[in-house]
Amino acid sequence: MMNKLTQFLTTAVLALAGAAVHAAPDQAQIQRGEYLARAGDCIACHSAPGKPAFAGGLAIDSGHGIIYSTNITPDKKNGIGGYSEQQFADAVRKGVRADGTHLYPAMPYTSYAKVSDADIKALYAFFQSGVKPSTYVPPATSMSFPFNMRWGMGVWNYFFADSKPFVAQAGWSDQIKQGAYLVEGLGHCSSCHTPRGFAMNEKASNSGQSNFLAGGELNDWPVPSLRGLPRWSETQIVDYLQTGRNNGAAVAGEMTSVVEHSTAHLQDADLHAIAAYLKALPPVPARGPAVKPQGKEETVRKLSAAVNLTLGERLYLDNCAACHFVTGKGASRVFPELDGATVINADNPTALVNVILHGARTPSTDKAPSILVMPGFSRRLSDSEAAALATFLRQGWSNSAAAVTERDVAKVRAK
Repeated sequence: MMNKLTQFLTTAVLALAGAAVHAAPDQAQIQRGEYLARAGDCIACHSAPGKPAFAGGLAIDSGHGIIYSTNITPDKKNGIGGYSEQQFADAVRKGVRADGTHLYPAMPYTSYAKVSDADIKALYAFFQSGVKPSTYVPPATSMSFPFNMRWGMGVWNYFFADSKPFVAQAGWSDQIKQGAYLVEGLGHCSSCHTPRGFAMNEKASNSGQSNFLAGGELNDWPVPSLRGLPRWSETQIVDYLQTGRNNGAAVAGEMTSVVEHSTAHLQDADLHAIAAYLKALPPVPARGPAVKPQGKEETVRKLSAAVNLTLGERLYLDNCAACHFVTGKGASRVFPELDGATVINADNPTALVNVILHGARTPSTDKAPSILVMPGFSRRLSDSEAAALATFLRQGWSNSAAAVTERDVAKVRAK
């Protein structure tokens, strides 16, 4: 009897030990999950200044209240340490927490729905075994009525959330398929670069729709189209995503964080796949000029002569020409090119005015560790002066955007 009991217990212990070994993720899987978390830029939203990584607490202004990101460390009480792999997958892909509560689509689950089972498994392994647990409790999300009733998100999901897995289009190469998978899924690029409808829903959910990545506005900021990127080569796209700059442009606004925390950490093959995919998309039709540009030669002539200048031209010479030159060409990989720049020619001048008033700085990355800083001129320029400078930029050289008003600047300064 004792021998049978001993044999039974020994078998049970070995079985449990075997199950534990089988269930434990290996280091390669954890590392893969860490890489995928970088591709998804999870740390940017789920980390707040002065708080542990992935512990949440970042305030996100939804326009209807403040959403605070959640603790996604493996702490069992305040994080996701008690989540099963299926519950984790449901949160990532469907926006549903383990307790059945709906998440707000500030969590881009509408894009993450396209993440493969294998990648979900790797992400789960990383967040359960590769992240340090934190007991931090983020502030409670505070939304105005009726948005504070989370059950309403179930209705929103029914009408607007596309839960279909990633599907490659016919004719795509393997490289383009990989780029599309990253952009449509973990990269969730459409969250900013796809126009939104009346319910803040994205108007397109995949590459086969012409509105997908076609640009628009988000929180009053102009967001450029990523379709085709006709002014950039594949190499320029890779440089921009990898270092925050290329030979004609530099990041500003939200993209600074995206480069710093996400795209700068991606492998060269994945960055080239993303670039190849974006170049393969049919571009958005070019819009006609809002105004007649001054012309490249005329702008260079006037600025060089420095005679009979408008207020905007004088302000440019006094504040900008030392770096961007009278040609508006700047210096490759140092000072961005102004002639033809998307941020300058956008219908909405908010981003340009923000850069003039508050400046910009490139992130430090492995391949471009130096931080390049453009100073802000909010204390130096009045609203009328900033408007005059912005108007010159939008109509000098070959730029052809509408004038900026003093009211436009005052609105940005007030925020």
